[in-house]
Amino acid sequence: MAENLTVTEVVRNFADYVNRVAYRRESFVLVRGSRPVAELRPVPTGKRLGELPGLLASVPRLGAEADDFAADLNAAREELEREEVADPWRS
Repeated sequence: MAENLTVTEVVRNFADYVNRVAYRRESFVLVRGSRPVAELRPVPTGKRLGELPGLLASVPRLGAEADDFAADLNAAREELEREEVADPWRS
């Protein structure tokens, strides 16, 4: 949970709060009067959407077993479609 700080407090100790965000990963809500006006927080880490194609290209591909499994699933689905489903409520 982010700690509320007055803008004046942050201005007086700006380097300290930036260090706390950078090294301790803390977050702060800056308040002017009684209204929140800004947030000081760490930049989110992770991958950007533009990196997705390269990331997907680096994922190992499944072998022939995956193709065999897919074929088995398709065969089972086709067999189920051919079978006539009995209505349990029919008298």
